[in-house]
Order: sequence, then C-alpha cells, then structure tokens
Amino acid sequence: MRLWSLHPKYLDVKGLVALWRETLLAKKVLENKTKGYKNHPQLDRFKKAERPLDVINQYLSEIYKEATNRNYSFNINKIDWNFIPDKITVTEGQVEYEILHLAKKLKARDPVKFKEVMSVKNHDTLQMFIVIKGGIEKWEVK
Repeated sequence: MRLWSLHPKYLDVKGLVALWRETLLAKKVLENKTKGYKNHPQLDRFKKAERPLDVINQYLSEIYKEATNRNYSFNINKIDWNFIPDKITVTEGQVEYEILHLAKKLKARDPVKFKEVMSVKNHDTLQMFIVIKGGIEKWEVK
C-alpha cells in the first residue's frame, strides 16, 4: 500500500489508479470493513488524526479532483463528501523520499512523466498536508 503525500499530478496513469484503489482499501480498514491491512504502517498518520474517516475522505477527494482533471471517471459515490476538512503533517524528509521513490517507478514505466517530475524544483503535496522539518516518517516502510 502506498498513500502518497505528493500531489497526485505527479503520478502516471498506473500510479493514480493504484492510489485510488489503495485509498479505497484504506478507507475500508478505517471503517472496520475488512480483515486485511489493519496494521499497515501507511495508515498510521490517518489513524492518528482527530477524525480519521474525514481525513481519508478528504484524501480521496483530492485524488478524485486530479482524476477528473485528466478526464478519468472515478466513482464519486465512493467518497463521503460530508467530511470536515483537516490538515495533517508530513516531514520534508518524507516528501524527498517519496520523490525519489516515485522517480524510480516512473523511470522504468513512464520516461516522459519521469522527465516532467524531475524537472520540478519544489514538488507540491496534497493540499491537506502541512510540510514540517524532519526526516523520513517512522511509518515509512523502507
């Protein structure tokens, strides 16, 4: 499971679709509607939020917006749009780690997207994240 802090505009088609599917799975975990992935480290930052389901629905809404910008048809009904927006933190080190991790994936499967992503000097995160000083997050599986 990979729940990116980076803005989904940097993901290729496979990456964006995988993010959507994996976030829907994460939502099921937070709703206690699945037996698998309950203790996946990528979920820790969502579980620690004051309202985890609101935060995961907000996260899904940002993915949905990117998919819509690309004219993809993700199912809008998978999101509870009554979420209360919130902000959660992510460290600078985590963002840097994710850029390098994504670059490796894109270099192998989408060289055009790889060049596009690597030409950016300051990569955006999802709007719900506040970037703070720090290394790679403890929940990151290296």
